[in-house]
Amino acid sequence: MFTKTLLGAAISLFVCRTAFATEADTTVITIEGQTAGATPFLSQITLAASDTATIKNIKFSVAPRPGSSTRPLSATYSSEYLAERGAILNGKIFLPVYGLYDGYTNSVTLSYSFHDGSSKDDSTTVTTAIFDDPCGYKTPTILQPKIENSSLSYDYILLKGACSSYSPAIIDTDGALRWVGTADTASFDVAFHENSIYLAHGSLLYRNDLDGTVSLLGDYGSAGVIDFHHNVDRGKFGLLYEVDTKAYLESIILEIDSTGNLLKTWNMADIISAAMTAGGDDPAQFVFASPTDWFHSNAVTYNRADNTLIVSSREDFVIAIDYDTSAIKWILGDPEKAWYEFPSLRQYALELAPGSLPPIGQHAVSITYDQGLLLFDNGLNSLFQLPPGAVRSYASPRKYRIDLSARMATEVWNFPMDESVNSPYCGSVYEDLPLNYLIDYAYVTLDPTQARHARVVGVDATDTKVFDYEYPTAGCLAVFNATPLHLENTPFPAVGPQSLNLSTRGLVGPDQAALIAGIIVTGSDPKTVVVLRALGPSLEENGLSDTLADPVITLFDADARVLATNDDWQAGADAGQISADGLAPNNPAEAALRTTLAPGAYTAVVTGKDISLGVGLVEVYDLSPSGNSELANISTRGMVGTDSDLLISGFIVGAIDSSTVVVRALGPSLGSAGISDFLKDPSLTVYDQNGSALVTNDSWRDDPSALELEQNQIEPSNDKEAATILHLPAGAYTAIAMDANGETGIGLVEVYNLD
Repeated sequence: MFTKTLLGAAISLFVCRTAFATEADTTVITIEGQTAGATPFLSQITLAASDTATIKNIKFSVAPRPGSSTRPLSATYSSEYLAERGAILNGKIFLPVYGLYDGYTNSVTLSYSFHDGSSKDDSTTVTTAIFDDPCGYKTPTILQPKIENSSLSYDYILLKGACSSYSPAIIDTDGALRWVGTADTASFDVAFHENSIYLAHGSLLYRNDLDGTVSLLGDYGSAGVIDFHHNVDRGKFGLLYEVDTKAYLESIILEIDSTGNLLKTWNMADIISAAMTAGGDDPAQFVFASPTDWFHSNAVTYNRADNTLIVSSREDFVIAIDYDTSAIKWILGDPEKAWYEFPSLRQYALELAPGSLPPIGQHAVSITYDQGLLLFDNGLNSLFQLPPGAVRSYASPRKYRIDLSARMATEVWNFPMDESVNSPYCGSVYEDLPLNYLIDYAYVTLDPTQARHARVVGVDATDTKVFDYEYPTAGCLAVFNATPLHLENTPFPAVGPQSLNLSTRGLVGPDQAALIAGIIVTGSDPKTVVVLRALGPSLEENGLSDTLADPVITLFDADARVLATNDDWQAGADAGQISADGLAPNNPAEAALRTTLAPGAYTAVVTGKDISLGVGLVEVYDLSPSGNSELANISTRGMVGTDSDLLISGFIVGAIDSSTVVVRALGPSLGSAGISDFLKDPSLTVYDQNGSALVTNDSWRDDPSALELEQNQIEPSNDKEAATILHLPAGAYTAIAMDANGETGIGLVEVYNLD
């Protein structure tokens, strides 16, 4: 009897294990070897898998060297991406690894994720050769080592230089070289876009992937291009390039998309000539054909807030033009220069507020989180135009607040390292997360006896200099321009700047106190959105009490028709697929729906079964972030209480470039929708994933983005309501709504993607 019992238990255990065996258990993956890449920073790891079809994605992570303070460099490849590139073949997987230290035995962790939601890890080492560095990137003069445990928001830096055919270079913020270009081209006309390097040279444009693959995207000689020069910056639909043509030197701008299609051309000679003629001036006195360098464009940025192209002319000014019509909107520059003598151009001039200096010989214009104009002021006067204007003996990053209603520019920030740091050419300053900057003094000369050099400096949100590295340079060749990078977990394929999933936590009650999520899908294709989840009991794992005991979720279309409802997620028809997506709720009493939504508006209502009351969470997951449709916004209405009963909305921005996001907290305007107990004075605060507050707003009219809200016609209808616009890089964010006076009521939190 005892033997039979043991045998029965053993059989039951075997059956149980077999029934619950995961794909991680049954798929055998073996590391078979590795192949060195085109540079020591690259390698290819060969894996053998018993069943490659079970694998959803593979992540590699390169461990930092001892003493490093950077986050590990890592990337996640989907199996579809690897298959499309021929990296999965006959049970073998050829996994690209980049960002290795040269001359070092690197520790690499591999993480395998499977379609059933299971996962497992493995590890290996990759020993690399020493890179013969012609530019001196590996051996900077460390003027200040990186401060340990700093709050600096970025860990990697793209150095755009033309000091060798290994352009460009990537370093980490400890100063270690981690990647160099493989296009065999010396060029500083470079941008990091869609997780690749876009590099221009002559009339040619290349894409240099991080795994070392190089593709020719286009030859623009037929469009009149004889040379690309200076910056490459993000435009409305593609990238913005400055080019030379046979007709004009350094005054033509192109927008080219990620596949190499030429989208739009701006001829600054024609634009300014037309404005001067319309204003009664003779453009022949200011605008000149090639080979005269009358304009010297060196950077362009697109401001999505008002559909403006902002162009830096080193010779003349910073000029803003309408993206569509090319009409001049404003000019910011030194009134002692030649342009100010022409009434046709002077009429567009912004007045400088008292104490504000005009930009002179500037480079690297960009738009900050709070809609400031950021640039690197070199302090150099005009080299061709007369009068040449003022000149300064030092360079300084500067930020301006532009008030178009008052036609005024106010300098609100600068970082004068030292007024003896003379950097008259090239250079850059860019903001990463709010008030975190990377500054590049590309061409520093202190006195005739000292060799020219470049300095790369990190500054955190407290205006503390976090690191200061010096590099030898000839002219601007070593570090013409430097930009912050985030390589902590790069997805392949790249995911665009869109909200991938959104969640809101709040107090759930009956009737008007239900938690109601509104969703809009834009585009042309149906979207496998969604898992929609309603959580309650599992929130207790985060220390919450009084959670919603048994949440129910119901999905409605725009005509208030019920599309689907669920009480207990395991009872739903898509329970297996939800589990395979890795999105199964932790508690069987919680609810979930998986559905495909056509473009349109939808509402998900979360209530408690049997009219129960408690704290609940509604979540929307986008399972198809690429394609021709996207989640354009989500709004959640619910009870706003105090302490843990606030309305808390979380959203995730996709993994490339930046996304322009509007966040609003509404209350009084809900009265017109029949809500009686609305929140009287809503306020909101938006936090990043580290818990740092990015912005707080009580009344939208007091927010720096108030004008932008009005221009986009998305301002709240009541002045007591809160709103802000943020330009966010990839990451997780939280918006918390409460009453400014500590009262309770029904409020609405909205997150709109303006991109």
